[in-house]
Amino acid sequence: MTMSIHSVPDRELVLSTGRAHPELAAAVAAQLQLDLLPMTAYDFANSETYVRYTESIRGKDIFLFQSGSTPVNQSLMELLLMLDAAKRASAGNVTAVVPFMPYARQDKKSRGREPISARLVADLLTTAGADRVMSIDLHTSQIQGFFDIPVDHLGAMPVLVDYVRGRVDIENVAVVSPDAGRIKVAEQWAASLGGCPLAFVHKTRDVTQPNKSHANRIVGDVAGRDAVLVDDLIDTGGTICEATKVILDAGAKSVTVAATHGVLSLPAPQRLHESGAREVVITDTLPISASQRFQELTVLPIAPMMARAIKQVFDGGSVTSLFDGSMLTGLA
Repeated sequence: MTMSIHSVPDRELVLSTGRAHPELAAAVAAQLQLDLLPMTAYDFANSETYVRYTESIRGKDIFLFQSGSTPVNQSLMELLLMLDAAKRASAGNVTAVVPFMPYARQDKKSRGREPISARLVADLLTTAGADRVMSIDLHTSQIQGFFDIPVDHLGAMPVLVDYVRGRVDIENVAVVSPDAGRIKVAEQWAASLGGCPLAFVHKTRDVTQPNKSHANRIVGDVAGRDAVLVDDLIDTGGTICEATKVILDAGAKSVTVAATHGVLSLPAPQRLHESGAREVVITDTLPISASQRFQELTVLPIAPMMARAIKQVFDGGSVTSLFDGSMLTGLA
């Protein structure tokens, strides 16, 4: 369903995008029946980035799309330059739309002498000129506290739940968290699927090595059930694949993996294809290349939900009212 923007006195909504995921920005613009504002962006020979808006944005409300896709540092730097250029061009209000927030996993100090990178990124976005930030399923909701500007923390759970509900036996399903830290999200999933049983995977992580963890055992009953394994993102796939094996070894009839962000760094596609999961369901908050796709992968469009949220923000409405409060938290 498409939506049109009603005229607001002395205000104009403008959408523009960096090079990280222009397809998503175009899909949102189509939902809002708008054209993307043209922008010039390229890299110099020494890898420095240049951006420039090709039309005036003076006094306009501009939403700048840039997901934290690979190469992450280039995507982030380009977003910072887009924000700075918008402020220097006298934009009226600047919103950074970052579907997948870069560095969100580095939200605390696990050992001494480490940075809290998520806080640094929040400071950078604010200093560069963002008046507001919109993102989807931050690694932890507490990251919103790193910002001193409004944050619209959208949740992809309604999109994922609607799809998964039709793919499992609702009368015989169990929701599984990949670790104890995601229990609250798993509880919301279980409630959305009719109050089904809940389980989690007992996991240990090697803090000295990135992307290294070990799934030990399943806590809860999944025997004979369709298991739905839920997480915020899939990177190399190690955690999800180990959890899938533990769940199947515990007697589950099937495993459906559901996650918001498909980072899918190598060797994730091959791992997931061989994991035994019946289906891996993600959204298109990040671009998914042909080499990242595999037989069991399903990618759901997130643009309709984002378009509704942007329209509410522009019209001064309530973003929270668009969603079930249990599925979308921390909204202005």
